Amino acid sequence: MNLSRGVLLALVAVLLLLTVAFVLPFLQYFLLAVLLAYVLLPVQRTLETRVSDRIAASLTVLGATVVLLLPFLVVIRSTAAEATALVRRVQRGDLTFAVFENYIREFTGVEIEIGRLAQSALSGIGAGELSNLVGVLGTITHMVVGFGLALFLLYYFLKDREPFFRWLRHTVPLSDGVQDELYTEIDDIMRGVLAGHVLIAIFQGVIAGLGLVAVGIPSALFWTVVMVVLALLPIVGSFLVWGPAVVYLLATSRPLAAAFLLVYGTIVVGVSDDYLRPIVVDRYARINPTVVILGVFGGLYAIGVMGLFFGPVILGSLRATLDVFAREYGPGE
Repeated sequence: MNLSRGVLLALVAVLLLLTVAFVLPFLQYFLLAVLLAYVLLPVQRTLETRVSDRIAASLTVLGATVVLLLPFLVVIRSTAAEATALVRRVQRGDLTFAVFENYIREFTGVEIEIGRLAQSALSGIGAGELSNLVGVLGTITHMVVGFGLALFLLYYFLKDREPFFRWLRHTVPLSDGVQDELYTEIDDIMRGVLAGHVLIAIFQGVIAGLGLVAVGIPSALFWTVVMVVLALLPIVGSFLVWGPAVVYLLATSRPLAAAFLLVYGTIVVGVSDDYLRPIVVDRYARINPTVVILGVFGGLYAIGVMGLFFGPVILGSLRATLDVFAREYGPGE
């Protein structure tokens, strides 16, 4: 390696580290823009048959803001309000767990004061109002800047995708055939995770939430959002919420409502995990549940909420890349 090449590679390494440092504070919003660009690409291509790429990207971003982001923010705001109200009820002692405490005492003989433990755990919330206010204002400012950045990136991801992929093909030291195969495999993984896990999780969480609303479970919107997140996990999913809700209904002497929720959750909600998820995943990509669980938890801890989607995608893409490598450069080459 001559001196000029070494200097150039060192410069690339330094600039890459600086770029990562600049992107990390807004990594969630960068990944959100990538996800939205992937989802909205068919809309962009359809609009480009009628108008220029600039106008198409502008209309797509505007539509995404109205149809996707604004309702999402409204749901998050309402969920946060319900969660705050729930915490306040526990802190004041308005929400009791006497029924569950009696059940535990009858079946195990152990005295557990769930209400007192919950009050103790949540007692620190709300202290230091001034510092909390400063923290909230800082968080809101970061979110506003982040969502603005995500929409800005989304516009250019959609408008300039073709020049970017041409540059990528020219820069990456792989043949066009290998790149085509690799991009196809990763696209299958993306569609498999998006359709087979994210969309199915949203569907499962929403229909399970309708069941909670039907039987009158308090803070149903909050628990619905929780079930959407839990539904990303195969097998257990939303059962971790509606299952205890059945016990709660039984404990409060509402056996008919408990029976309805049990049947509804087992048959209606269970269909999405037992039938819809395998059908969609097998159609687009063969993703093992182990990859999904490890990707969801690992992605959540590593990169935050967007890791719920990109965690399984990254692990699945590793498998796809190894498959392409084995086919192109393996012993049978």
